Amino acid sequence: MKVPFAPPRMDQRVIDEVADTLLSGWITTGPKTKKFEKLLTAYCNVPNVLALNSATAGLEIMLRWFGVKEGDEVILPAYTYSATANVVIHCGAKPVFVDVGDDFNILPSEIENAINKNTKVIMPVDFGGLPCDFQKVNNIFQSENIKNKFVPATDVQQQLGRILVLSDAAHSFGATVNNIKTGALTDVSVFSFHAVKNLTTGEGGAIALNLPKPFDNQSIYDYLCIYTLHGQNKDALAKMQKGNWRYDIIEAGFKCNMTDIMASIGLVELERYAETLERRKQIVANYNEAFAKYPWAQLPEFKSNWRESSYHLYPIRIKNCTEKQRDAIMQKMFDADIAVNVHFIPVPMFSFYTKLGYSLQHYPKAKDNYEREISLPLFYNLTEEQQQYVIDNLIKAVNETLVHRPAINS
Repeated sequence: MKVPFAPPRMDQRVIDEVADTLLSGWITTGPKTKKFEKLLTAYCNVPNVLALNSATAGLEIMLRWFGVKEGDEVILPAYTYSATANVVIHCGAKPVFVDVGDDFNILPSEIENAINKNTKVIMPVDFGGLPCDFQKVNNIFQSENIKNKFVPATDVQQQLGRILVLSDAAHSFGATVNNIKTGALTDVSVFSFHAVKNLTTGEGGAIALNLPKPFDNQSIYDYLCIYTLHGQNKDALAKMQKGNWRYDIIEAGFKCNMTDIMASIGLVELERYAETLERRKQIVANYNEAFAKYPWAQLPEFKSNWRESSYHLYPIRIKNCTEKQRDAIMQKMFDADIAVNVHFIPVPMFSFYTKLGYSLQHYPKAKDNYEREISLPLFYNLTEEQQQYVIDNLIKAVNETLVHRPAINS
């Protein structure tokens, strides 16, 4: 039996919607992208959502909108995907990594310790779909001590009057904190609709704008539509209107727009997203029930009395396990034709960042989480038989690696 890691849910409904777009004569940014944005806005209960070609683009665009530049610092968890840090580098700023907790998420206390006069943005990451403790993160900026450290350098920064919270919510679309969905938990949140995400558009992402007064989120959305399309003051749909061909470039913008082909997949996925979450929850429950009886299994957190995950990953950790043993367990799973993964290799481990002086040794919990973590297959069409095959083989692999000792020939 073969078990893939996270193939997207592609069926006739998706095919029909994409075919409708292909035959409509409009395949780039157009009516379906705008419809998708409106439905996302309603789902997240935020003022505005802008759909883009990736979450990475969304993070960078918002850093640039806020005026992040050389000499500035952005605080983020050491335990994240490289995109979270790379966009900071693209802006010429310095990533400031901090450690995470047992839930894989950034520690608010570590954020506070890392803030200085150069700090402009905090980028929490909702690991595996579990939202960060945004009440604590948002409360950090209420103290006069922290407020006094903020040195605004642009009109936008002056208007906010504090550090921006830019949530990397790539994993957590549909997750909640105190029954409030991600997107509405802080200033700005960015989602990913990559092929392996719960809700996919093939590639793609979205910015959820939730900025406080006196900001006008609609005006910011209108500006970002221009900024993410070369700085062009009319999109293709507007230019196609009779006699409306002339346009202007009002600044040197970027090219990040979502297409109607991508949005058509998202429209189907969003309509049935409650069903998707329920199915993923069932698979998680099956894994939890199977592994809870084993003392070596550290089960991931998915739900508490104040937050609930989007059930994006199943990141089990093996207790009392070295990195070498973890790798051996994974190899046994691969040998059984089961695709497993590690989320994530912490960013300070990568050669680009070690050359800049970063070291994982400064983030002991991130190091511990990484060395013992294995992400198991989790996707809508994962069958009961496949789930049991994954369960049986992980138990077997752990027992052979951590328990079994070969007999010594006398």
